[in-house]
Amino acid sequence: MTGAINISSIKKAYFIGIGGIGMSALARFFQHQGVMVTGYDKTETALTQTLAEEGIKVHYEDDPSCIPVDADIIVYTPAIPADNRIMQYCRDQHIELLKRSDVLQIISKGTYNICIAGTHGKTTTSTMVAHILRDTAYGCNAFLGGISTNYQTNFWSDRNPVAVIEADEYDRSFLKLYPDVISISSMDPDHLDIYGTAEEMELAFLQFAGNMKENGLLLTKKGLKREKDFNVPHHLSYAVHDLAADIHVASLKIQDGAYQYDVIGPDWQLKNIQLNMGGMHNVENSLVAIAIAKHLNIQDEKIIAAVENFKGVKRRFEYILRTGKKIYIDDYAHHPEELRMLLSSVKELYPEKKLTIIFQPHLYTRTRDLVDGFAESLDLADEAWLLPIYPARELPIEGVSSSMITDRMKKAARLVDTKEISALLGSAKPDLLITAGAGDIDKMVEPIKQIMLSA
Repeated sequence: MTGAINISSIKKAYFIGIGGIGMSALARFFQHQGVMVTGYDKTETALTQTLAEEGIKVHYEDDPSCIPVDADIIVYTPAIPADNRIMQYCRDQHIELLKRSDVLQIISKGTYNICIAGTHGKTTTSTMVAHILRDTAYGCNAFLGGISTNYQTNFWSDRNPVAVIEADEYDRSFLKLYPDVISISSMDPDHLDIYGTAEEMELAFLQFAGNMKENGLLLTKKGLKREKDFNVPHHLSYAVHDLAADIHVASLKIQDGAYQYDVIGPDWQLKNIQLNMGGMHNVENSLVAIAIAKHLNIQDEKIIAAVENFKGVKRRFEYILRTGKKIYIDDYAHHPEELRMLLSSVKELYPEKKLTIIFQPHLYTRTRDLVDGFAESLDLADEAWLLPIYPARELPIEGVSSSMITDRMKKAARLVDTKEISALLGSAKPDLLITAGAGDIDKMVEPIKQIMLSA
């Protein structure tokens, strides 16, 4: 049915789960097209408040009567629980529902698409790519999975029919896109509730790469599993330190929390890059963004300037507090490999400081399936405090809790709840703190910042 929908004919759009980061980007897209946009979400957040300020009507009652009777398109996110009354009503009334991925499929059919994929690294990389294209005046439409700090939004539009899209592997969504350029940063096991096995998930990534249009460009991290199975004509690898990679780094220095380096490509070099955000993984992400900009023939000096003024993404290695004595970083990390990269990078930047992390596991299934990896990664911290699992779309699973992780950790870790955090921080007075997770831990960021300032 999606092929029969004409974007230009849509006058009213309704979103079930409008406060999701991907859904809100689509809501903003339709509003920019002059469409009347309304939507439902379970709770009010800073993002839904911003949507309301932008003229999008958001309601928080799970009430089917709030659905516009003349909506041309109703979009839902798979994150909505099965017992949601609005969803049940639409199904009972045989009202056609489109997933976010269906809408991206419609949109991407008519654009040149730069699709950023991987089980982690997607949001920062896609935001960096979109920023470079916007900052250099190349121009693009951006559909991002995070809020760009430079522009305070996860969507923007441009007359140039180029789209930067965060290509989500969840529910095989990315297979609906029409990619011209693809990057794949990682294929670590995740979403096993969807795929069943790691091998099935890897096959989906191979299929995604196989959907790339003729004369496209595929960028994959050097050493990526199944690397040799990507059967596309124009395939380049990238890595920070591996000289065997087609694109790699030279002359890397760390100064005042920033990275300075050169980038060596297959037949080009870009010297004197400065990235003003933490995390060696973000240096690696920059290789993808720079390679894509070079592929689009953007001038070197414009690329260098754009990378230097890139301010990052909300909740991606975001400095909340950065004084001489106290460092507080907030991050969306919710997969063992993301946590490993986050903690390793912070320890590299601040080797003399004791590192404390407050982590909120996300999903019962992910905790169950990847528990050993979580324990191993969290052991990189000097001290770890674990909140209860954030369930999102899932119901509890018997025997699955945050204690599964702490029981497997070699270092001492403690289980805490949100009510304890204030007293614990007041007592421990950490000078290097991380909060991490993809649930509602972000609501604790500002209170924690104030506690650290006053301690």
